[in-house]
Amino acid sequence: MTGETRIPPKKITGLRGALVKRFSRSMLGEVPESAGVLWHHPAVFKDFMGIGRKAEKWGKVDPNLTTYAVMSAAATIGCHACLDINYFMTHHRGLDAVKAREVPGWRDSNVFTPLERQVLEYGEAMSHTPPAVTDEQSAALLETLGPAALLELTTRVALMNAMARANITLGIKSQGFSDSCGLPPLTDREGATTANT
Repeated sequence: MTGETRIPPKKITGLRGALVKRFSRSMLGEVPESAGVLWHHPAVFKDFMGIGRKAEKWGKVDPNLTTYAVMSAAATIGCHACLDINYFMTHHRGLDAVKAREVPGWRDSNVFTPLERQVLEYGEAMSHTPPAVTDEQSAALLETLGPAALLELTTRVALMNAMARANITLGIKSQGFSDSCGLPPLTDREGATTANT
């Protein structure tokens, strides 16, 4: 992680801390420095992370579509830590990492299907302040995905908005998890667009 967080990381200790470290290492290969920031309030840490893990099990939306929507939200808000971790998770879950890499510049990319572009636009529109989702955007996704899937997609993007805004506010930056994937995202850790190679 580059730079200083606005709340200094705390050492993760105790039995619950050991479980957090073991889970983090099994999922990411290491314990994110941001976990130490959240460890100042273990109940907040547990509940905030818990809702994210539960949301991943809902299963009404194709995981690639969900990934594109939440990454579009993260890119719109400017959370490079969120893009980094989502790219890493996309790669390690066997999802389409090539397309995930293109999310920050999706409007200029030709790799996305019309439905994927609708989902990307929806995630982006939800993440503006105030939200800029139109009736037409919602109606098109409702017709294609159905009400349960649209509700799930909306909630997943809303959760990303909460996480991204918290990360930025706390000064949590990218830790470079995506570096291990061999196909870095098209934005660097500070958000500058890199060459399309």
